[in-house]
Amino acid sequence: MSAQPRQTLPPVRLHSEAELARTALSAPLLSHAVRLARWAGPATRVGAGGELLDEQLPQAAEVLGLGTDPDGPAHASQAWRVAVDAGLVEVTEPEDVERDADEGGFASAEPGEDLALVTGGAPADVLDLWLAALDSVIADAAVPDLDDLVDALDAGGGIDFDQLDWDPQREADFLEGVLANLYLLTVAEGGAGDAPVPLPVLAASMVVPEEMGEPTEEVLERVSDAMMRLDDQFRQLEPIGLVEFRPVDEELLAEADEEELGGFGEAEGAEEDVSRYGLVRLTPLGLYGIRSRMLDAGVEAPAIGDLAEKGAEALLDAVSGFAEPAAQAEIELWLARREGGDLPEAVAQLLAAARGADEGGPLRRLRCQQALSLAGAVAEPAVRGVLADPELGGLARVWLAEQGAADVPAPDGAVVFWLTVDTIAAQLAAGGETEDLSGLMANLTDRHTGFFDEVWRVEHPATAEVLEAMGRLHPDRTAAKEARKAAFKARSRHH
Repeated sequence: MSAQPRQTLPPVRLHSEAELARTALSAPLLSHAVRLARWAGPATRVGAGGELLDEQLPQAAEVLGLGTDPDGPAHASQAWRVAVDAGLVEVTEPEDVERDADEGGFASAEPGEDLALVTGGAPADVLDLWLAALDSVIADAAVPDLDDLVDALDAGGGIDFDQLDWDPQREADFLEGVLANLYLLTVAEGGAGDAPVPLPVLAASMVVPEEMGEPTEEVLERVSDAMMRLDDQFRQLEPIGLVEFRPVDEELLAEADEEELGGFGEAEGAEEDVSRYGLVRLTPLGLYGIRSRMLDAGVEAPAIGDLAEKGAEALLDAVSGFAEPAAQAEIELWLARREGGDLPEAVAQLLAAARGADEGGPLRRLRCQQALSLAGAVAEPAVRGVLADPELGGLARVWLAEQGAADVPAPDGAVVFWLTVDTIAAQLAAGGETEDLSGLMANLTDRHTGFFDEVWRVEHPATAEVLEAMGRLHPDRTAAKEARKAAFKARSRHH
């Protein structure tokens, strides 16, 4: 895919390979490709480029049960191309090629070695076949309508790209960008999730500049043109199982009225109206496919479970950048791999990894707390072992108290204030300046008399930043003013 390398996306929860492989084999286009591969034999004559000859297309359509479908030969031709591109069919050209003035030459076709993987391969093998088929379908979808190609042929039989106004690389990059945006809209926190994405939204994500407020008429026209391209392309991508697609309303297409198509912006408030302009959703198999293509392009596209075999430090570093539900899911899988005798040692490793005065330390400790709550009573020995730790002692006391443990030593003031600063710093890093955080700040200051007289002295690298945030967010004006004064004192200590 044409995507920026070293970019990190939110983690995606994928179905198991076995489930995805079953889904891949049931995708209509791959299923058709497999049937045609099994049908291929010595009598199957193909063109020099591996394509089925026109006279064989009706028979191929019959094999697919599409003999009475007017579009049957076209569907058969596409399924055959996929079979060839995915290695399900092997095309060979004999030394003595039979020449024909009209066709330019014939080759023969037979089932390829990879066809055996359909029934005898592992799920990963099946998915590799599907990915090869997907590559073929995406490449075809980026090609303009065949009638337009015929009109653009020059006298020598080549394609006049200037007449066609089509740049192959530009079109391929556009479709790849659309699929990448659809993936991001699906996996992003607060994004579409399992809900379909309106086609105008997807088209606008490719056309409307980020800094633009109200789109101009010219931009809206470009969005409409992009919608029409995407409508055709997603119709082609649906049979391979990549997406579920509701096309643009046929009445809108029939009207072909620029004002009508340009009016989608006014319809966004009504779900029924927006759906007329098309809806698209990546299937679970589609999520797997687009993520695979992103990984091949060097994009960091994590999946839940990727960290299950990694160490505690790698786990906490990674989940610090995840939304809380994704972090929870990843931690659950990590702990599940260490159930039994390995779990106490795993908890000790998590606690060790949570230490650190660096900027990421508070959020690592927050995720460590999340992990401890999932580990349960087995974590108690390791937690008690860090009660005297200046960075982890407060965290340990909170966890033990939540577990109802006995003989938990009371924290002194220094521990309480250090933990307060660390907790707020972690919440700021995790979710930013939210209303919930404002309430937490009020609760903390209400519980401690003279809070701001003491907290600015805390030896924590985030003390000043936390106090400045409290000065902005605290719901009580007097307390907010005290927070700003305390922030000044905290910064002055280190100058």
